[in-house]
Amino acid sequence: MTKFTSDRLLLFGATGDLSRRMLLPSLCALDADGLLDPAIEIIGTARSELDDQGFRNFAREALEQFLPANRRGSMATFLNRLSYQTLDANDIGGFQALAAKVGTPKEGLSIFLSTAPSLFEPTIRGLQQSGLAGENVRIGLEKPLGVDLESSKVINDAVAAAFPEDRIFRIDHYLGKETVQNLLALRFANLMFEPLWNAAHIDHVQITVAETVGLESRVAYYDDSGALRDMVQNHMLQLLALVAMEPPVSYDATNVRDEKVKILRSLRKVKVKETVTGQYRAGAIGGEAVPGYDDELGKDSDTETFVAIKAYIDNWRWQGVPFYLRTGKRLPRRTTEIVVQFRNVPHAIFPGRSAKMVSNRLVIGIQPSENITLSLMAKVPGLDRDGIGLRSIPLEISMADAFAGPQRRIAYERLLLDLIEGDQTLFVRRDEVEAQWEWIDAIRAGWEEHQLEPKTYTAGSWGPSAAIALAERDGVTWHE
Repeated sequence: MTKFTSDRLLLFGATGDLSRRMLLPSLCALDADGLLDPAIEIIGTARSELDDQGFRNFAREALEQFLPANRRGSMATFLNRLSYQTLDANDIGGFQALAAKVGTPKEGLSIFLSTAPSLFEPTIRGLQQSGLAGENVRIGLEKPLGVDLESSKVINDAVAAAFPEDRIFRIDHYLGKETVQNLLALRFANLMFEPLWNAAHIDHVQITVAETVGLESRVAYYDDSGALRDMVQNHMLQLLALVAMEPPVSYDATNVRDEKVKILRSLRKVKVKETVTGQYRAGAIGGEAVPGYDDELGKDSDTETFVAIKAYIDNWRWQGVPFYLRTGKRLPRRTTEIVVQFRNVPHAIFPGRSAKMVSNRLVIGIQPSENITLSLMAKVPGLDRDGIGLRSIPLEISMADAFAGPQRRIAYERLLLDLIEGDQTLFVRRDEVEAQWEWIDAIRAGWEEHQLEPKTYTAGSWGPSAAIALAERDGVTWHE
């Protein structure tokens, strides 16, 4: 792999919603913390008719809205890094003008591609033909990378025609979250967990990604995608892989991703009865009435907004351990968490009614708060004629409280910095993407074969009752 630190960053889709909410605030925060090279230039491009100053005004408004004042540093200094070139991705002449704007990078060029999937191929072709795909150029790709395995391969083939794999950075922004990275530290920097991290000691694992929002500005994309493709295919399978992977030889891109792909290839084909799909109807979130999915969409649709899956990993470490995955929109609260439920003690030695045993549980909160909670059994203070009174108590670590100073609260800060510096560890490799799609496509094929339609659930609830039954059949209760 050729290592270089870029002195130019080119943002496609620079006036889009992702840029406004995430990319520009992340870059400004990196600049404020002194993590960007003072010489780096940031060039934005999109179809919007703007000049350099117009783009800087756009960026200023975005920063004032989405980045706290104490994280902006010298905003004027950051804004002076910015320039802009209007581009229609289907106009090859526009790429020549863009190449002239970018100039010849002294060290290297990093490209962040955040455009509609239909523009990937013409954009890659334009980069090639204009000389913006040379050996000192790397490219970051924002999802979605296709809607199934076949379309994903078409996109990856198009990118591979211009960039080798060691210069392709496929982005899953969950991998940039502090607590997701802390999952690796928790597992592989603490000896106490590894001997217990297997089917002999773990009863099951739950992964929940819950959203309170509905469609917002993603109407067209989401109705073509649904919860399975939007959340399970990327974010949730990446979390599952990090929970289940074997210890890598070292923390680098090749070894970490080698272990993740082994897990993804070990996923057992899911039976239709091990899945539940749902679609929200009108209800209330936080005391406010919200419309149903069809009402928001403006038409009838059979797209799922909720999915629950019972998955198994067929390898020595995890044989027989169910992984319960659950994600949905218009759920009661916004949360992403991993629950590792340990087995019961093999023999209860404490007598009495007050000594009811509860198995240990590790809860890793990813958003909105970043924390780790381990529940342990402890004696209740005082005297009890029935014997020793026991209670499950939490040992809780809040990342915000444990570490003083500024926190990296935007996942894209980590990912943009790694793109600029060329570290692929937190990016997704092609074989990972294709293993994920292969598993997801088999689930969708099963739904179609059995003509499975989403069950309705009220906005503000935890999904269809069938999702509760999916876990309760095994004596498991979803962690809420």
